[in-house]
Amino acid sequence: MNILEFADVSFSYSQKRFVAQMSFSVAEGELVGLMGPNGAGKSTILKLAAGLLSPQKGNVLVGKQNIGSYSGKERAKLVAYLPQILDLQAPFRVGELVRMGEYPQEGSQALCVEEALHLVGLYGKKDTHLAELSGGERRRAYIAMTLVQGARVLLLDEPMASLDIRYQFDLYKLLKDIVREKGVSVLMSSHDIGMGAMLDRLILVKGGMVIAQGDPGTVLTDKTVQESYDLNESVGAYMETNRTICRAFAFAGV
Repeated sequence: MNILEFADVSFSYSQKRFVAQMSFSVAEGELVGLMGPNGAGKSTILKLAAGLLSPQKGNVLVGKQNIGSYSGKERAKLVAYLPQILDLQAPFRVGELVRMGEYPQEGSQALCVEEALHLVGLYGKKDTHLAELSGGERRRAYIAMTLVQGARVLLLDEPMASLDIRYQFDLYKLLKDIVREKGVSVLMSSHDIGMGAMLDRLILVKGGMVIAQGDPGTVLTDKTVQESYDLNESVGAYMETNRTICRAFAFAGV
């Protein structure tokens, strides 16, 4: 069953088109990557999915209902959005930040603070200040907050940005666990083709339009990547390197 759907959505900032007649869906319990070159419209798509922007044409549906029809609190129960740039120096302890996710649920949240911290591997750092955490740990703290929020869809804008491969590995494994154990759906933007190759499904966009969508093997062909990223030469060797990284992750049990 689809939990998130774009139905012929178009959106523009003033005279500049950012999204044009876009249609795709995300199923329950699915980890989907939104990929494409810089300026392709990925961040705008996520903001439309979160209800932070309203389409000029078409509909964004969450749970078969237009996202604009929900109140702010109702929407927060369904969708959680994390931008690429987070306030990673917020003057809070980890537990305080995560507890902020309780607001939409009024005491009936899907996970308590302690459960969410355990799931993201930060249970022992509940009283630690955010400023004392590594970049990867801070992102995990914000993800824990969204889990307490109880949203059925996580919208993550470049969650792997500025993380070294160790933290990318940890965060990817965490997202897989969340999808598998909690049935949460994840739509995340990424510029990393190697990471995209490990997701359930990909949506490749360019110029605000869907170029290809489907399983990674179908979408990430040499020809499609060349055309999408305006590359003059074959990326076969680069793609093989990324496949090697994927095999290494698979070997490690991710």
